[in-house]
Amino acid sequence: MKRNTAVIIGAGPAGLTAAYELLTRTHIVPIVLEKSSYMGGISRTVNYKGNRIDIGGHRFFSKSKRVTNWWLNQMPLEDGSSPAEQQTVDSRNPASANLTMLLRSRKSRIYFLRKFFEYPMTLSAQTLKNLGLARTIKIGCSYLYSSVFPPKQVNNLEEFFISRFGRELYKTFFQAYTEKVWGVPCQEISAEWGAQRIKGLSVFKTVLHAIKKIFKGAGDAKQEGTETSLIERFMYPKLGPGQLWETVAEKVIAMGGQILTNFNVDAIRVDGDRIVGVAGTDAAGKTHEFEGVQFFSTMPVKELIAALDCKVPANVAEVSGNLGYRDFLTVGILAKKLVVKDPENPVGLIKDNWIYIQDPDVIAGRLQIFNNWSPFMVKDPDTVWIGVEYFCKESDDFWKRQDEDLAALAKLELEKIGILLQSDVLDSTVVRMEKAYPAYFGSYDRFGEIREYVDRFDNLFLIGRNGMHRYNNQDHSMLAAMTSVDNILASRTDKSNIWEVNTESEYHEEKAHAETAQPVTQTASVPQPGHS
Repeated sequence: MKRNTAVIIGAGPAGLTAAYELLTRTHIVPIVLEKSSYMGGISRTVNYKGNRIDIGGHRFFSKSKRVTNWWLNQMPLEDGSSPAEQQTVDSRNPASANLTMLLRSRKSRIYFLRKFFEYPMTLSAQTLKNLGLARTIKIGCSYLYSSVFPPKQVNNLEEFFISRFGRELYKTFFQAYTEKVWGVPCQEISAEWGAQRIKGLSVFKTVLHAIKKIFKGAGDAKQEGTETSLIERFMYPKLGPGQLWETVAEKVIAMGGQILTNFNVDAIRVDGDRIVGVAGTDAAGKTHEFEGVQFFSTMPVKELIAALDCKVPANVAEVSGNLGYRDFLTVGILAKKLVVKDPENPVGLIKDNWIYIQDPDVIAGRLQIFNNWSPFMVKDPDTVWIGVEYFCKESDDFWKRQDEDLAALAKLELEKIGILLQSDVLDSTVVRMEKAYPAYFGSYDRFGEIREYVDRFDNLFLIGRNGMHRYNNQDHSMLAAMTSVDNILASRTDKSNIWEVNTESEYHEEKAHAETAQPVTQTASVPQPGHS
């Protein structure tokens, strides 16, 4: 089994991308070990009575042509059909659904003071009206002050936001929501989170984008040159992100790879500076051990370090043991209708994909309207299927509450802020996702000590959100996997290019590579079936 075998821990976007890339570009055969029973990790789609939940929401958009083309190779974009036309296609049955991407309009807004604000912020008449003259003047003056007198050092997330947007805009639209997500003050969160999630976005770029939009329109689906937070349209699988990853998993198996589900990794075998095997137990409690020549890990770094069967340096064990995570749960609510209306378009359902709930008097942090992600996510098109998102920790009492109590809270909070009436709710469910967000506090400022240690294992590649303890999108996770396979093909042991994915300079280097890289296929007959 060891000869030409790669062991991949985790069947999320990173792990499945690595498996697919190995099968189509090398002679290495992957064995994927997945802890759960589903494919896609946090990017899976949960089916509840025919209504589908996209955990956290996944727009299929990337600045990387390499990733965009990879997605479209798996699921081609529907040709010549508008979103309105797409809704008339009867593809609600997974058995008969075409493996195609929809092209969807992006709309995300902030809900604050029982009013909608565009996200990212725009200088529209509605925004100015909602804010009021006094608050608008304070925000403008605060932004000008931060522009003229920027902070000399940016040491935490609060300082990062203020340096980009000014103190008043930060306090109005960033502080409450960010602290809901992370559960700690922004002063305790690394500025690196802002650099990775917001990247080049600024007030100036937001205004410039609005001006360009007037003259150029929304643009095409790829939009590689657009800031991530400013994209107007995105691609989306008809039945949610899990449809794509289930498809990739099927192709991995068809090409000779293995995927074992309900498998718990207990130990990672080490021999000097190389990993030689992975041991664990299946659902029946039976022990298995897998040898290989290459190893990929998407499991949480804390669990990876604990599983190594060698003497780990004390400082590495200390940093690993103190890494933090933020957990996440979604309350799915099926309703007859919503009562909240768009002041600019009061007829019909509001068009938002996401609504960021800034109101501090409710615990809910974000709301998804799955009808607007894809009409095929909803069994009955005359109902509204929404996800109410809460951020917490597994150790919190909130996480341990009964599903009925969580559903009752979600309904109460949505009525309180004017989204719906509890009497209009038809059904509900709860989906929990542990370790959804690797935390940028705790011992994170010493993460370099872990990286220096694990990089000494030549044949171990850390990829994915939890594998790298980095708040990556799907495309970043995929790029890390692709780059790892690139390194194997090039016999490169330096992993710096993998860690550079999703950094400030990432796309300058990656785009140049993506436009020149030529995939090395195993054979001409390898199937090339056509995602963040």
